[in-house]
Amino acid sequence: MPRYYTDEHEWIDVEDDIATVGITEYAQEQLGDIVFVELPEVGAMIEQGKDAAVVESVKAASDVYAPITGEVTETNSALEEDPALVNSSPEDAGWFFKMTIAAPAELDKLMDEDGYKAFVEDL
Repeated sequence: MPRYYTDEHEWIDVEDDIATVGITEYAQEQLGDIVFVELPEVGAMIEQGKDAAVVESVKAASDVYAPITGEVTETNSALEEDPALVNSSPEDAGWFFKMTIAAPAELDKLMDEDGYKAFVEDL
C-alpha cells in the first residue's frame, strides 16, 4: 500500500480508491501530548489543502489538512475516547479518517517517504 506525505505533515495510505489519513510522527513530536481530536463528519466533502480535523495538545491546537480531495467515509472513533493513541501510534492506530479519492492526480503532488524524510531534515 503506497504512503504519501504532505508538507503540512499529514500521511496518507492509499488502498484501491480509499485513503487513510493521519499526522506524521514528526508532527506529533512538535505538538507534544495530544489531549483532544476533532474529526470530520462522515459524508463531508473535503478539498485538498483545506481544514479537515483539529488536534489539541498541551502546547497548542493545530489544524489537520486534507491531503487530497474526497468524501470522508469513516473516522477513527477510538480517538474520541483515547486521543493519546496519536501520541503512541501516530502513523498506525492513531489514524484520523478514511476518504474516497476524488482526483487521483492530486497524489502526484505529494511526497514519498524518501522525499518526506529529506523535507523534515531541512526543517
